[in-house]
Amino acid sequence: MEMQADSGTAMIRTGEEYIESLRGRNLRVFLSGELVEEPADHPVIRPSINAVAATYDLAQSDPELATAISPLTGERINRFLHLAASAQDLVLQNKMQRRLGQQTGTCFQRCVGMDAFNALHSVTWETDQAHASGYHDRFLEFVTMAHRQGLVIGGAMTDVKGDRSKAPHQQDDPDLYVHITRRTGDGVYISGAKAHQTGCINSHWLLVMPTIRLGEADRDYAIAGAVPVDAPGITYIYGRQSCDSRSLEGGDIDAGNARFSGQEAMIVFDDVFIPHERVFMDGEYEFAAMLVERFTCYHRRSYVCKSGVGDVLIGAAATIADYNGVEKVSHIRDKLVEMTHLNETIYATGIASSYQASKMRSGVYMNDDMLANVCKHHVTKMPYEIGRLAQDLAGGLMVTQPSQKDYEHPEVGALIRKYLKGRKEISTEDRMRILRLIENMTLGRNAVGYLTESMHGAGSPQAQRIQISRLMQVDFKKQLARSIAGIVTESADQLAEDISDYMARVFDTGVPAGKVDAGS
Repeated sequence: MEMQADSGTAMIRTGEEYIESLRGRNLRVFLSGELVEEPADHPVIRPSINAVAATYDLAQSDPELATAISPLTGERINRFLHLAASAQDLVLQNKMQRRLGQQTGTCFQRCVGMDAFNALHSVTWETDQAHASGYHDRFLEFVTMAHRQGLVIGGAMTDVKGDRSKAPHQQDDPDLYVHITRRTGDGVYISGAKAHQTGCINSHWLLVMPTIRLGEADRDYAIAGAVPVDAPGITYIYGRQSCDSRSLEGGDIDAGNARFSGQEAMIVFDDVFIPHERVFMDGEYEFAAMLVERFTCYHRRSYVCKSGVGDVLIGAAATIADYNGVEKVSHIRDKLVEMTHLNETIYATGIASSYQASKMRSGVYMNDDMLANVCKHHVTKMPYEIGRLAQDLAGGLMVTQPSQKDYEHPEVGALIRKYLKGRKEISTEDRMRILRLIENMTLGRNAVGYLTESMHGAGSPQAQRIQISRLMQVDFKKQLARSIAGIVTESADQLAEDISDYMARVFDTGVPAGKVDAGS
């Protein structure tokens, strides 16, 4: 069932409507060696669907935060589908992301599509300027359809890569990077695989994009386009998460967060067709790096979502300290302060990147690249320390307490209630629940999104360090230091001109901050 552009198709507005839209699609989804009959009803998959549904429900409960007016249809749409028309739009994205992290305690899976929309807007426009390709109008037609139907758009960027020392065209197996296998008068066919794709099965459409800088010999790997999730030739292999089988056991204590989780899967494309009207890059290899860099610029500041998840973990750590009767102990309070300091540092750098946005030539706004990379680099480290401190405050019972079935057993249940009691005002069950939540977020299912994905999502730590190195404007800063030290290397007028140029580029024009070394 391909969701085509149709003015008669009702917009998906609520979480319940969204869940219903996922049924009956006949997806090829494999989980633990079995073909899943209906992903929407599978107990392992359903918590991740609930997390996406929360993005719709937030738009209903707080439209000022989570919706915007589409410039393409004039209708109110979910902010995850909006093209950023101002710095304030980017700021509101960040505030929405933190709020959803607070509500779900996990990855809600829609940031990739949002950031891909904004990146493709400017890249298709600039490709058109160079090649008169018509991609930008095609892209806007696709965005208009997504706005009218209220769809979830997933991203598909990360190729499996094979031998990392070789370019795509040099691989022994060409399918290790997604590539065009043939072209026809109607469109193109692609094969390959995209790894650990967040929320892909829970999306309606996928935006396929290149994953690295490409050379002329990699022309067939320079493909960007939109594919319905249920397109013929696509197979999904669901990623295994720590403790995910607890969702199969019944009960809601041992899962820690029984209602919400993230989702990752491998997408295998086997001769999948993309019609011309859904192709946004076809062989323009010189624009692949631009697309990757602009997407990662948006996406790295999107990691402010981890501050919302961090709020939940800090709350859980404070709660277990309270239940243990030690919340007012000085070193406990100090650890909670440190967790908060780290968490707010993540949020501060991400939202500062959005505030310091610049208008691109296509009309969308892009956040500050340097601060986005600083935000993401913090995220590769700080959630691990927040998680360590949460485990410190939780104590060993977090990973040694008995199961829910033991707790509910007619004989040993009474022993558990007696011996695992904390403060007398607090039930043993509540104490067990909060310990399982901390386990879930630091070791279990949602540690995938909070820890490991924080490390590797939107590029591993070295990727941010490389970009920070490119943007750190050392020559300009050396000029400032030499001037203050009284070392004359150029005229005062030239230095003033360089400073003025730098300030203008950062604050006044359409060139994103950090894009030009003002002193070179």
